[in-house]
Amino acid sequence: MKAIRYVLIAIVALVVLAVAAIAIAMAVIDPNAYKPKIESIVEDKTNLDLDLAGDIGWSFIPLGLELNDVEASLDGERFVALKRLVAQVDLWSLVALEPQVSTFVLDGLDANLSINEQGEGNWTRIMPEPTNGDTSQDKQEVASESEPAPDADASGEALNFNVDNIQISNAQVHYSDLRTGQKVTLEDFTVNASDITLGSEFPLEIGFRVETAQPQFAVDGSIEARLAANQALNDFSVSGLQAEFKMNGEPFGDKSVTAKMSGSAKANLENETATLSDFTASLANLTLNTNLDVKGFGDKPTLKGKLAITEFSLKELLENMGQPAIQTTDEAVLQAISFSTDIAGPAGKPALSDLVIKLDDTTFNGAGSYNLENGGIVFDLQGDKLDADRYLPPKVEGVETADEAPAQTANSGPEGDLLPLETLRGLLLDIDFGLGELVVSNLTINEIKASTTASKGLLKVDEFSGKLYEGSFGANATIDARSDTPKWSINSDVSNVQTLPLLADVAEITMLSGGANLKVNATTSGNRISVLRDKADGQISFNLAKGEFRNMNLTRMACQGIALANQDELTTDDWGDTTPFNDMHGTLEINGNTFNNTDLVAALAGMRLEGQGSVDMKKTLVDYELGLRIVGEIHRDNACRVTEYVEDVVIPVECRGDFSTGAASLCSFDGSRFRDTLKTIAKNAAKVKAKEEVDRAKAKAQEKLDKEKARVEEKAREKLEEKLGEGAGEKVKDKLKGLFK
Repeated sequence: MKAIRYVLIAIVALVVLAVAAIAIAMAVIDPNAYKPKIESIVEDKTNLDLDLAGDIGWSFIPLGLELNDVEASLDGERFVALKRLVAQVDLWSLVALEPQVSTFVLDGLDANLSINEQGEGNWTRIMPEPTNGDTSQDKQEVASESEPAPDADASGEALNFNVDNIQISNAQVHYSDLRTGQKVTLEDFTVNASDITLGSEFPLEIGFRVETAQPQFAVDGSIEARLAANQALNDFSVSGLQAEFKMNGEPFGDKSVTAKMSGSAKANLENETATLSDFTASLANLTLNTNLDVKGFGDKPTLKGKLAITEFSLKELLENMGQPAIQTTDEAVLQAISFSTDIAGPAGKPALSDLVIKLDDTTFNGAGSYNLENGGIVFDLQGDKLDADRYLPPKVEGVETADEAPAQTANSGPEGDLLPLETLRGLLLDIDFGLGELVVSNLTINEIKASTTASKGLLKVDEFSGKLYEGSFGANATIDARSDTPKWSINSDVSNVQTLPLLADVAEITMLSGGANLKVNATTSGNRISVLRDKADGQISFNLAKGEFRNMNLTRMACQGIALANQDELTTDDWGDTTPFNDMHGTLEINGNTFNNTDLVAALAGMRLEGQGSVDMKKTLVDYELGLRIVGEIHRDNACRVTEYVEDVVIPVECRGDFSTGAASLCSFDGSRFRDTLKTIAKNAAKVKAKEEVDRAKAKAQEKLDKEKARVEEKAREKLEEKLGEGAGEKVKDKLKGLFK
């Protein structure tokens, strides 16, 4: 026991002697006397020119070092400067192998970092280029450094690290890149922290200002929080976070915008878990709230929580951020937008449920998921009512819109691709969409259903259906973008859609009414609108069971031709401006921008409409030759009486011109083709006259025959009466009548 006591006394004595020696050395030795030696060593070992202009001081209790007015130059330019550095460590904590920093002060740091036109950073030139001998020595050093270091925590004891106070003030860093002309400055950087102990919370305050030259942009930031880390440095937490960033400059139209963050967060590196609690982030009038748990930091994390964006005005947000305003037909839209959802799902496949999106007075509800492994997106979104016309730019009087401008004007600029093919080839989608009512371009569509899938460049719209103007429609389409020339296929069925309100709302055209039934089968290829139109091919079959032509009276046109044939003049003044019809049908052959129709047929009162023609959709031109075949009485006007001369005659009508201007000026009586009609009428007249001559000849022959029969009968009766006597006259007459019959 005495031996152990002597050993302990010896150890304590040695420690006391060592402390005393250090204290005596620090009291006797002046470190400022070694400044030239320190400067010389730095200049020999590096490319830096060190200037220790201020005093160097040290203290014993606490054990510390202080530097003042230090500057290092590189290639004749100041690289880094420091006004004051103080580092103090509690001496007895070092003796106890539990280092505790008493104070760390860094004031006036000024660093200059730059990249030259060759892409080299000036910090890479701090160390001199190695010689051949130095190279082999460096390799040996690297080899030795690559050997595994002894485990500092091999004893299993956790690191005990304590800092009483950290202060960084007036720090700034200047960065410039000569290749891009970009300059970034970090200034007024401050850090204040105290009572930093592993396993306990400590306060942290950070302030800074960052400026960029391209674009001109500045951020003034301040962060306050309480941090904590365990002794193993694998579990961290942030609580009471309050961060504010005031931004201004060119990206915000030289306006000032404020962003804020608050809340709490935890992360455990060993368990790979993280949590955001009551986290709020805001930008101007936009605010996001979330509570989120994350498990797994790899490529298949599991998420669970809630995410919400409180109601905000997009127009106000853009104004606050100095962005151009969105001009809308209805100024009241884009004023109330919100978003909320629950987040869950299996690992690697985060899913949204109870999803609610509100756009003014429109509400969408749904769910969705995203597969992190293959990028697959599954979405189901159902909305109630959306008036898209309210969100369109307002029309300016005297200024043509893109749709109203002439074709050559619209096509004068370079035309871009319609589909991003590479993006489309990478899509993996399965989307269902529904909307109770949609108003677009004055067109009202109800009960919209859409189902879309995409995989490896093949996009399919398996269903697109809805109800439209007392009728319904259904369609499916395919876009094959697996080649650089995508192929399009469209099939559609339209049932009993009323054409009058449809055309009136869409194009302000009121020339046709009736319930339309259409079947569309069309294909095309290309990736530009003009190419798609030019290469369109297919067929449209149509039927209107009952309707009328408006702003035109085909009966009047037919009566004009009949009156000419009758060599008479019409006396009716009130013809009206419509022409009713039954069962108008035909087929349109699609050939690029042109629709050709060779079998147009419609039943009218006393007439049958027959015709053929074409419609140029690019130039909005129609060119039709119609015929009104007379099959019965068509009007009460005497000049329009249907005689044998005009029965089954075709009265020619032509419809030519720009159909976008309306129907009143499109169709008229075709005088050039009426000559053929007159020939038909002349043939009919010749046939009638020939028939009349034959009938007269037959009548004369019959009259002569009747007279001869009467004469022969009379003579025969007289002779028989003479032979038989007068009393037998009546009987003989009856017998003769029977005989001659």
